[in-house]
Amino acid sequence: MRTARSTAITAARSARHKSPVTVLLTVLATLLGLLALGGLAPAQAAGVAATGLHISDGRLVEGNGNDFVMRGVNHAHTWYPGETQSLADIKATGANTVRVVLSDGFRWSKNSPADVAAVIAQCRANRLICVLEVHDTTGYGEDSAAGTLDHAADYWISLKDVLAGQEDYVIINIGNEPWGNTDPAGWTAPTTAAIQKLRSAGFAHTIMVDAPNWGQDWQGVMRDNAQAVYDADTTGNLIFSIHMYSVYNTAQKVTDYLHAFVDAGLPLLIGEFGGPADQYGDPDEDTMMATAEELKLGYIAWSWSGNTDPILDLTIGFDPTQLSSWGERIFHGANGIAQTSHEATVYGGGTSEDTESPTAPGTPAASTVTATSASLTWAAASDNVAVAGYDVVRVNGSTETTVAASTTNSVAVTGLTADTAYTFAVYARDAAGNRSARSATVSVTTEEGGTTPGVGCSVGYRVVNEWSGGFQGEITIRNTGTTTIDGWTLGFAFANGQTVTNMWGGTPTQTGGSVSVAPASYTSTIAANGSVTVGFTGSRSGTNAAPAAFTLSGATCAAA
Repeated sequence: MRTARSTAITAARSARHKSPVTVLLTVLATLLGLLALGGLAPAQAAGVAATGLHISDGRLVEGNGNDFVMRGVNHAHTWYPGETQSLADIKATGANTVRVVLSDGFRWSKNSPADVAAVIAQCRANRLICVLEVHDTTGYGEDSAAGTLDHAADYWISLKDVLAGQEDYVIINIGNEPWGNTDPAGWTAPTTAAIQKLRSAGFAHTIMVDAPNWGQDWQGVMRDNAQAVYDADTTGNLIFSIHMYSVYNTAQKVTDYLHAFVDAGLPLLIGEFGGPADQYGDPDEDTMMATAEELKLGYIAWSWSGNTDPILDLTIGFDPTQLSSWGERIFHGANGIAQTSHEATVYGGGTSEDTESPTAPGTPAASTVTATSASLTWAAASDNVAVAGYDVVRVNGSTETTVAASTTNSVAVTGLTADTAYTFAVYARDAAGNRSARSATVSVTTEEGGTTPGVGCSVGYRVVNEWSGGFQGEITIRNTGTTTIDGWTLGFAFANGQTVTNMWGGTPTQTGGSVSVAPASYTSTIAANGSVTVGFTGSRSGTNAAPAAFTLSGATCAAA
């Protein structure tokens, strides 16, 4: 949080579908081979068969054996128990999974059995796979307020009556980020013990375990001990979760980690990740999402709304009509949820019986064309079951490049180049992955350069946190005019010798106390009555007063 199995194991699993004599011969042969290699696969737990969601050959699959690739969102239910509409809103984005924050009562108010049962019912009503996690374990060993995995395991056991029979719909994430950076090697034993405690209690659900190092495993403890931990699960229905934030700031770091598990035949997903840069670095979310799609690994973005660090809010104030730039990236960007998510087959999505493609969408029409963006709308496609979403492509001769995705029949294509001709078209797709014929094309030429916002702007400034010699600040720029702002330069001055040391959402230039900020690609456009946020860290030597005035492209902005 911010606040592929071996041959031997496969043989042992397939044995339970054979006759008793065949089983005996198969197991004996397997054991002899393992003894010769010096290894031994975990036995299946007596009376605990793989039902519902389970692991097969290093992949998360449903009860019918179909792959299930999670494309979802984290939702902070335990801190915002009144935001129950969020599950329906998350589903409307095209997500197939929600990871729900719960508390076992160690650090926050315990979520009762009735509350957890209601969450599961809402997940099912909204056709979402429900990953339930205890958050109280976050940073154990470094954060003195954190609880243990053993305490979390006891909480899950107390919910056994609620969870029984939900194996098709629920994954149990024992504890969030259950070890900090202090002696992360200590993660392995309590993780193994918690898994075995749940299996001894009779749980057949797929179990998810988070990595140490606040979930980021930057010292490789989970990676290096994953096989031993996996082998300790008597059912083999265990999946590992890596949380990717600023540690994963290069493509190489991302791909090396994900490939290490896939190459070893061990199940993995990205259980949390963020994209916006922070004071610790700039995560490479593009590589995370692209590699997850390439390897067919799940990902669950952090988080829907309500963060103390709002740059990680996918929506503003839990309002699904107000997506942040991070939300736009996750839901509508390349390899995003709208483009890659498929509903679980237990709900009827992606069934092999559905082989009929949607009809072609109508010809897209362009509007609100600016120097860097264009809005497209089109007549909706139809399908024998349902249209799950649309992919917008740029057409350049015989080449197509996906530029956006949407669950509705409209989208804003951003990141375009000024004074440039583009040709776009649209495909429709259904939950089974069937794709329509391509729509007719529309040609668009972007405008020449940016516009000047005039006086239609306001700027809010706040200090998020302070420490000796430094601080973190946040600037929110709002377009109070009636037209879109495309490209801008923010100006202000510090009066107490403060210096910007790192910035996300913009690029600073500072001379003395005067600061000029150019936008990042994802903050350069501000819709009418919309806003963008720029965050930064800075140094200070004493007084840390806010700047007295701001300008945007030379025009004075009102204080927000």
